[in-house]
Amino acid sequence: MDIVKGNMGWIEVVVGPMFSGKSEELIRRLRRAEIARQRVQIFKPAIDSRYTANEIVSHSGLGIPSDNVSKASEILEKLQPRTEVVGIDEAQFLGDEVVEVCTKLANLGKRVIVAGLDTDYRGRPFEPMPRLLAVAEEITKLLAICVRCGNPAVHTQRLVDSEELIVVGATEMYEARCRRCFEPNPAQARKEAGPVIMPRIRGAANGAA
Repeated sequence: MDIVKGNMGWIEVVVGPMFSGKSEELIRRLRRAEIARQRVQIFKPAIDSRYTANEIVSHSGLGIPSDNVSKASEILEKLQPRTEVVGIDEAQFLGDEVVEVCTKLANLGKRVIVAGLDTDYRGRPFEPMPRLLAVAEEITKLLAICVRCGNPAVHTQRLVDSEELIVVGATEMYEARCRRCFEPNPAQARKEAGPVIMPRIRGAANGAA
């Protein structure tokens, strides 16, 4: 994006479902900033240890070193005075405070690049990402590919039975789905459907083949 150079900061947000390339896009932008010899700091939630503890790693295997934080305020505590670009991955895990932190960083003149899920496993807005989108200068929404039909996928389908909002996992627990193939609550759907009753085959009681 074209931003007037100087002391002005801004917020860029990359959102989409899992497997849409959010972390990969975040890494791409951060590496370009490093190539431009800008001072970069990168953070991710400590809860996200799927691939490695001290790197942001995309599902395709791209990685970039990062610092772990347990809460958004730690980003401000760890911020170095000369940092120009701040990257934050999986921002939805950092709670409402991340919106205030990103705003403060931008007001300090930093370029803030954030990646995260915009909807949860039920297809609902995943707070605080909607609020972060509202204050961002640039928004990029990425789509994945539906594993069922190949259409553009905007949803993250949870494959395990859990009603917890945050369940960290990758391909063994989630897959991308389009709006037609998405099941917001598959466990509830199975419960409402009731037990599966097998039809009785005529003659089976008498041992007929």
